[in-house]
Amino acid sequence: MKKTNWMPWINLLALGLALVVNALANTLPINGQTTGEISDRFPVYFVPAGYVFAIWGLIYLGLLAFGVYQALPAQRDNPSLRRIGPWFALGCVANAAWIVLWHYEFFVLTVPVMLLLLVSLIIIYLRLGIGQSRVSSAELWLVHVPFSIYLGWITVATVANITDALYYLGWSGWGIGAQSWAVIMLFVAATVALLVNWTRADVAYVLVIVWAFAGIAVKQADVALVARAARALAVVVALPLVVTVTRKRLKPA
Repeated sequence: MKKTNWMPWINLLALGLALVVNALANTLPINGQTTGEISDRFPVYFVPAGYVFAIWGLIYLGLLAFGVYQALPAQRDNPSLRRIGPWFALGCVANAAWIVLWHYEFFVLTVPVMLLLLVSLIIIYLRLGIGQSRVSSAELWLVHVPFSIYLGWITVATVANITDALYYLGWSGWGIGAQSWAVIMLFVAATVALLVNWTRADVAYVLVIVWAFAGIAVKQADVALVARAARALAVVVALPLVVTVTRKRLKPA
């Protein structure tokens, strides 16, 4: 007798939890303050302009599309989706837990939870073989692209989260100024994006990094060192995309 695969329904429940908690974070709001209001209290430089966070709408739309897709009868036994099932549920729980910890100002504890979310997305990314495996158009747009965008944003969010936590702890930065640390982190994120583009040709992931860098340049417009670095690295990261997109267009089907 064939066993029932409950993972798609567990994933939908976990996704529902993440969506509800995120909605309550800004409509209730949890602990009487919105996510953005708390973030604005940290005078750190690795933070983009407010409009950049609209990407969460795209992320959640993509995750909803994935949630429905992976629950379809034809996809319940899809081996690729079965390999990532538990990690998706774990990531959704981590997402919701991060919101609660952030709103109740347990800033240090948000870091390991954010890292758990990041690790779960990296595992999903690798198990799906994004950028390296050929899939149907439906799986590309409903699975691969949503996770590329999500991982790209959480890459940036993890750096920002760690920066906030260090500021909260009063870390001295080993004598290196906050602006210089922001530039260093921009270089690290840019290097990761270039490596992803080189090894995976993942346009969606890289575009998210460019979007974040452009937003940091806008937010930190009065901080010349950070703004210039963000603008320059956005261009450096974006330029190879032209080659990547051209190569994909010329590649035979």
